[in-house]
Amino acid sequence: MQDKFQQILVTGAAGFIGADLCLKLLDLGHHVIGVDNLNDYYDVDLKRDRLALLEAHKNSKGFQFSPIDIVDRTAIEHLFQSNQFEVVVHLAAQAGVRYSLENPQSYIDSNLLGFGNILEACRQAEVEHLVYASSSSVYGANKNFPFKESDRVDNPVSLYAATKKANELMAHSYAHLYGLRCTGLRFFTVYGPWGRPDMAPFRFASRMLKGEAIPVYNQGDMIRDFTYIDDISEGVLRVAMESKHEQPAYKIYNIGRGEPVQLMDFIKALENHLGVTAKIELLPMQDGDVPRTMADTSALQKDFDYQPSVSMDDGVRLFAKWFIEYYH
Repeated sequence: MQDKFQQILVTGAAGFIGADLCLKLLDLGHHVIGVDNLNDYYDVDLKRDRLALLEAHKNSKGFQFSPIDIVDRTAIEHLFQSNQFEVVVHLAAQAGVRYSLENPQSYIDSNLLGFGNILEACRQAEVEHLVYASSSSVYGANKNFPFKESDRVDNPVSLYAATKKANELMAHSYAHLYGLRCTGLRFFTVYGPWGRPDMAPFRFASRMLKGEAIPVYNQGDMIRDFTYIDDISEGVLRVAMESKHEQPAYKIYNIGRGEPVQLMDFIKALENHLGVTAKIELLPMQDGDVPRTMADTSALQKDFDYQPSVSMDDGVRLFAKWFIEYYH
């Protein structure tokens, strides 16, 4: 691994994964430029509090933040012209499968146009390595289990998944045509402290502590590869900081814990660590959702010695502790 880059750009720096990654980069002494448009898809105060953690870091002078929207091509061009990024970690995107059913245009803007702006800026600036967020949702209703990078992913069941698959194709073309080294990471159900309020662990905890019923789809017959945030950001860090000479110009990796967890078992862990009993409302499968996900992470383990270490129970305990403290 390379010891230090002069400047690293992290888009989506106020986001769940982005903020945690920035903290790890600052811990290592790197100079990080963070951008985020701070949109109101979910609580902006939560995003600002994540940024406050970065600004309070002991290496806070190594962190600079700009409220830039990646859809703004002029702003992105100016950002790249004003800096010399050797590595770009692109995490900014319109997230969420269910919201893509309600507001598809935001996914077209952020995930397609915005990603195109990042690719072109990286090409023009001759960036050494672009690491970008894809998603396990690209696998759709894949019949193979666990999901492998070699599986076909041309049958998305949501627009969000379609935009992430499109990102992989766009990156492939830039790697092939221009030699821009691009590595895509397919994230699997990330959770933990400072998580996104639209994701199941957060929504479940909020409703459970209020005594409200939690909606559980597919009658509870759901499997997810729940992956703790520290394991995810450690994997992203390993990929981003690897020497450019040791990996191909284009690569896709699954990044997850690699263990299937029954959703009802996850809920039981939440009950245990929150100290409440969940009221459960069993519902049919929701449009755009899939019944099970699990990552085959053997490629990431082989190439980057990726070894997730946080068990589901420990992760839920840490998440529950943070949730209770943050929301009093």
